[in-house]
Amino acid sequence: MTSARKAIFDVLSQTRGHLSAEEIYMKVHAFYPSIGLTSVYRTLQILVNIGLIFKFDFGDGRARFEVVEGPSGQDHHHHFICTGCGRVIDYSDFTAEELAFLKKVEEGLARKHAFKITNHNLQFYGTCNSCTEA
Repeated sequence: MTSARKAIFDVLSQTRGHLSAEEIYMKVHAFYPSIGLTSVYRTLQILVNIGLIFKFDFGDGRARFEVVEGPSGQDHHHHFICTGCGRVIDYSDFTAEELAFLKKVEEGLARKHAFKITNHNLQFYGTCNSCTEA
């Protein structure tokens, strides 16, 4: 891993959120000024391809990125995306019933399609409380 790639991965690892390539570039450029935006885009695609980061489309016209959780799954979460204001809310406080349901769905789909599921990503679209009240 080159120093530029490590810098990009470090920014994502230390950020709790869903950064765009431009936001990542601005953060990395602050301490690694020789990096270019094209290098950031290229590196992000490489990191997605090797499974170190996720790439999301939340409907705002910009790809967003975040680090894949560790093998323990402790950081696994889903997303609520507000179609009113664009807010993205991470959801990770799963109940036992929700976890059992997701496991059952994964097992059923894997069996039905002869597919080994290694991870999943759920996004729920709707309106947040602020937009609903407005």
